[in-house]
Amino acid sequence: MKKIIIANWKMQLNFTQSVRLAVDYKKMKTDSENELVVCPSEFALQKVGEILSGSKIKLGAQNVFWKNNGAYTGEVSAETLRKLGCKYVLIGHSERRQNLGETDEMVNEKIKAALKVGLIPVICVGETLEEKKAKKGKAVLARQVRKALEDVKLGSQQLILAYEPIWAIGTGQAIEPNEADEQHYYLHSLLARSFGLTKAKKACRVIYGGSVDAKNSQDLLALKYVDGLLVGGASLDSGKMANIK
Repeated sequence: MKKIIIANWKMQLNFTQSVRLAVDYKKMKTDSENELVVCPSEFALQKVGEILSGSKIKLGAQNVFWKNNGAYTGEVSAETLRKLGCKYVLIGHSERRQNLGETDEMVNEKIKAALKVGLIPVICVGETLEEKKAKKGKAVLARQVRKALEDVKLGSQQLILAYEPIWAIGTGQAIEPNEADEQHYYLHSLLARSFGLTKAKKACRVIYGGSVDAKNSQDLLALKYVDGLLVGGASLDSGKMANIK
C-alpha cells in the first residue's frame, strides 16, 4: 500500500487563496510516488475539486455530520461530500475536540456515516502534553480508538488513523522518530484487535501529524510503521509541499 500525504488547509485561506493554492498544487512538480490528498475549507471544496480534476491529487473534507439530512444548521452530510468529489474526510481532529467539544461518541457516528457512502475516514487521535508527562499516552490512544471503532465493520472499505500528539501540533516540536515508530506500532496493534490482523494490514493505515515539514518528512516516512503524514502549516505553501516526500 502506498504512503499517503494529506494536506489540511484548516481555516487558513479564503476562497480566492484556496483557488490560487489549488492551481499551484496542480502545477507542483514532485518525483514522489506517494498519494496526495488536499482538504480545503468546505466552501472551496467544489472549486478546488474542479481545479484538481484530471490530476493524481485526491480531494478530502475537514469535517462531516453523521446524519444525511435534516434540521442540522451549518453541517454537511457524507453523501454531499461524496457528490462533491471527496474521497477522504478528516474526523475527530484535536482542534475540533478541544474547541468544539467533539466527543468520542460523535467521532464514532461520523466514521460510520463516512464509511456508509464510501468515504475513507481519517480518524485523528492523540494525547495532550499533560497526559504524555503522566505516562497516560497509550491509555488515551486505546480509549480513543476503541470508542471510535465501536460497532464499525469493514467490508471492502478502508480507514486511516492519524496520530497527532496534541503537544506537537503547530509547535514546531515534531516527535522523535523512535517514539513515533513505537506509537504507530501500538496503533497498528489496536487496529488488529478491532478488525483482525489480515484485515487491518489490508484496509488500514496509520499516519503521523504534528509539525511536519520538509526537514523531518523523509525521516518520518522512512519509519517502518508510519504509513503517511497529515500536514498542516507547511501545506499552505506548494513549494514546501513539493519537498515533503
